[in-house]
Amino acid sequence: MLKDQRVPILFILHKIRWQAPLVLIYAFSLEAYFMYYHPYSTEKALIPLGVPSTLGTAISLILAFRTGQAYGRWWEARKVWGAIVNDSRTLMRQVLSFPTANALLQKAQLKALQQEIAYRQITWCHALGRSLRKQPALERSFLSDAEQTQVEKHSNIPNALLQQHSLSLKQLYETETIDSYQYTQMDDTLSRLCDAMGKSERIKNTVFPKTYSIFIEALLYLFVILLPLGLTDYLGAFIAAPMIATISIVFFLLEETAIRMQDPFENCPMDTPVTAIANTIETNLRQMLDEESVEELQTHDKSFYVL
Repeated sequence: MLKDQRVPILFILHKIRWQAPLVLIYAFSLEAYFMYYHPYSTEKALIPLGVPSTLGTAISLILAFRTGQAYGRWWEARKVWGAIVNDSRTLMRQVLSFPTANALLQKAQLKALQQEIAYRQITWCHALGRSLRKQPALERSFLSDAEQTQVEKHSNIPNALLQQHSLSLKQLYETETIDSYQYTQMDDTLSRLCDAMGKSERIKNTVFPKTYSIFIEALLYLFVILLPLGLTDYLGAFIAAPMIATISIVFFLLEETAIRMQDPFENCPMDTPVTAIANTIETNLRQMLDEESVEELQTHDKSFYVL
């Protein structure tokens, strides 16, 4: 997803590339039929206008409910990733401020371990976002060769990275660089990160019932079929057809919007910006390590323009 970018109009129109032409063809064909075969008829409407009006009202309520539910899923995903940002910063602050070097873990060794945890957390954020999008999880990795080989053996790489975090915390505790209270606090932070990972996976793997989508689509097509039959007596041919197409397309766009929002990890313009969030975390954590020349990363996701 691109941040602060307008969604291209072609992307929107592409999602109804079949429905819009079919509605126009149907509406103009019906109007042409009445013009050529019943040019002098005073009553061209085949059904009362109240029939498509009532059906349109029902569809509006159903689509409003579905859009609300879809936005709820999208907003929950955004809150989960907002918590990941906070907990990643918290973990890094704890890793940098809690441990104290001693004879068992000298200053140079402690600094190397702190950097290892920071880079692993950065990798975890990128890996979680990419795995939710069904992309290679370790495309952007800061792990050592040995650790990367170890985590690649797991089917759930983000979970394996959290396990490596736990082993690092255990090392800090066993070398007496942190006390039991500090160890508990840091472990609580890891638990919250694990909860966020589970919530993201739940949103990703829980889909709307297929029968619900089929029911809405059936009602939409029924509405499109009935609407011209009730409007032909009120509008001329060159006004009725565009009007019918416009009303129908609005309903199709609402349905498509709900479908896109209900799956916030599909790598589309309405997606939760997991790549941008992971880049923000990477910038923050590397700056907390006092690395020089750390520039804020930008997200350039070419899939945004893929229709």
